[in-house]
Amino acid sequence: MFAYIMVTLVSLEAIGIMFVEMFGTDSQQAKAFDLKESFVQIPEVKTLLANQGIYNGLFGALVIGTMLFLSGPQQVLMLQMEMLFIFLAAVYGALTATKKIILVQGLPAFIAIILLFLK
Repeated sequence: MFAYIMVTLVSLEAIGIMFVEMFGTDSQQAKAFDLKESFVQIPEVKTLLANQGIYNGLFGALVIGTMLFLSGPQQVLMLQMEMLFIFLAAVYGALTATKKIILVQGLPAFIAIILLFLK
């Protein structure tokens, strides 16, 4: 039960990040990703953020789809892999972008992985 709650939170967070990356104001994007507001106003950066946003949103949707359309060991295995992918992306983001990504995205995914293995 707790594993599914955590997985749901991780998927909703990914979708929420998508909205910030694709539709957020310049100030929201700058604050969320520790960037200068003048930087996120550059049209090419807007395009890059939107591109990253669609990946986050689709990944969140994939996790929800896994919860809805798979069951049993296949569902657990897929969710473990999806949470691992999110955790690894957060590690990379923490190393290359901003350290807080490991706490905001990585920690919930890591907790979900542990809970799924204990299931």
